[in-house]
Amino acid sequence: MSVRCRHQLADLSAGSVDADGCLVCPWHRSRHDVRSGEMVDGPRGSLALHGPVPGCSGLVRLLGRVLPLRVRRAVRRGADVHVEGE
Repeated sequence: MSVRCRHQLADLSAGSVDADGCLVCPWHRSRHDVRSGEMVDGPRGSLALHGPVPGCSGLVRLLGRVLPLRVRRAVRRGADVHVEGE
C-alpha cells in the first residue's frame, strides 16, 4: 500500500491492522482495505481536533474513493517486511 494516508499524509508504516483486516492510520484512525487500498472508514479528526470534521472528512473520503492507496505485495523476511515494487 502507499506509505502515506490521504488525510494529512500520516506515515502508514506506523499504523496497525485491525480485526477486520483493515490498515488503520496512526493519526486519525482512517481504515483502508488492504486488498483494494480503498478507504472504508474515517478520518476521525484533524491535527488539532478529535472526531469528525464537517466538510473535511467528507472531502477526504471522496479523495480516498477517487485515489485509493496503491496496493503492493508484502513479504516477511525474518523480522523485516519488504514491499515489492517499492
